[in-house]
Amino acid sequence: MKIHFKSSLISFFIAVYSLFECLYCQQEKTPNIIIIFTDDLGYGDLGIQGHPSIQTPYIDQMAREGQRWTNFYVAANVCTPSRAALLTGRLPIRSGTDTNEGARVFFPNSAGGLPPEEITIAEILKKKGYKTAAIGKWHLGHLPEFLPTNQGFDSYFGIPYSNDMNPTTNLTHAEANADPKIEYFNVPLMRNEEIIERPAQQNTITKRYTEEAQKFIVENKENPFFIYLAHNMPHVPLFASDDFLGTSKRGLYGDVVEELDWSVGEVLKTVKEYDLEKNTMVVFTSDNGPWTVLNVNGGSPGPLYGAKATSYEGGMRVPAIFWWPGKIEPDVIMDIGSTLDLLPTISKISGASLSQDRNYDGYDLSATLIENKKSSREEMFYYHGTNVFAARKGDYKLYFYENNPNGYPEKLGKLDELKLFNIQKDPSERFNIIEEFPEVVKEIKKLLKEHQKNVHPGENQMIKKI
Repeated sequence: MKIHFKSSLISFFIAVYSLFECLYCQQEKTPNIIIIFTDDLGYGDLGIQGHPSIQTPYIDQMAREGQRWTNFYVAANVCTPSRAALLTGRLPIRSGTDTNEGARVFFPNSAGGLPPEEITIAEILKKKGYKTAAIGKWHLGHLPEFLPTNQGFDSYFGIPYSNDMNPTTNLTHAEANADPKIEYFNVPLMRNEEIIERPAQQNTITKRYTEEAQKFIVENKENPFFIYLAHNMPHVPLFASDDFLGTSKRGLYGDVVEELDWSVGEVLKTVKEYDLEKNTMVVFTSDNGPWTVLNVNGGSPGPLYGAKATSYEGGMRVPAIFWWPGKIEPDVIMDIGSTLDLLPTISKISGASLSQDRNYDGYDLSATLIENKKSSREEMFYYHGTNVFAARKGDYKLYFYENNPNGYPEKLGKLDELKLFNIQKDPSERFNIIEEFPEVVKEIKKLLKEHQKNVHPGENQMIKKI
């Protein structure tokens, strides 16, 4: 009897130890992170966002299984500074990526890039033992010292700047993109720091980015990993593979978006195939609003006013979906969020430490994602280069500048009389209510003044104050 009791007691302690060991392992297991970042995709370009002729079943399913944010913003209305903000959690004015040698994006003849002193999501995750990959469009400096492999990424496969750069034809930009040909754009495709194809065969590039992401998932399924999958579509020139060309009712633009949707489906399928979905957070969003001056070759801001290269809602409010089965409860979030918030959020859920020697502009959104609490972000500053174009607090957005709502040609000018909109009730920004809410105007002005105290001139000497 004593022997039986002793044996049972030993079995009991073994079971308890195993339980605690299992719980400890689960607690310590760090989540995989995948960010899928499209280029120039408009707020209204997805089926789940209400587009009447573009079909995006995989993204729609991702949204139904995850959280879709309806008030989600980028930190800049064009490519380079938007990407810098996502990866660093800092406003572009802090890193100097808002001016870029007199332009607002880097070009093939630019000598600069994202400063090496900036710390990217990849760099903070590397310290936690993550394997990291950048796939797709970089646009944060094409010289070796600025490439992803020198910014925390173990590997890079993609193009170093926009897919319409290095033109080889005398056609105008509009003419070249009306009937695009691969040989019109001498854009290099790179593997790490080597050019492996020039010009990049853009008709198959979405498929190859997807295959690269799938391969990386499979190779690193036993390790925590981070994939930054930055598609260069639907930025012009528009190219789709043979499987998608001519298949969408929306025309070539629709073909391209529907192939991106397929890509999202393939990535999620691979995650599920290797039983990684309960330990993988996938984020889908866009770098800015649609390039509407391209007419049928540009996307749609949906009900929003403005477009790419503007700081109206259509230029900076973007689709955003967070997917993490078992962790993120399906919901539609109408609170404010931003790509600036990805770095601190990822830091929190991964246990990675943030450097304390710099100012961050992002908020940790994990409590909203996982616990359905209210978002920590209650404000947004809409920069246009170094100017604060507008500022939002809660439901209200106050304008200091105006611009061409199509973005190009830019007609940036300071408003003689400020404008105020309630953009929850009026997302199209049609009804100026400044006369009705003088106290709100004072509050937002005060908010901006405090914000600008924190944007130190030492971080960028070109700061301009309202």
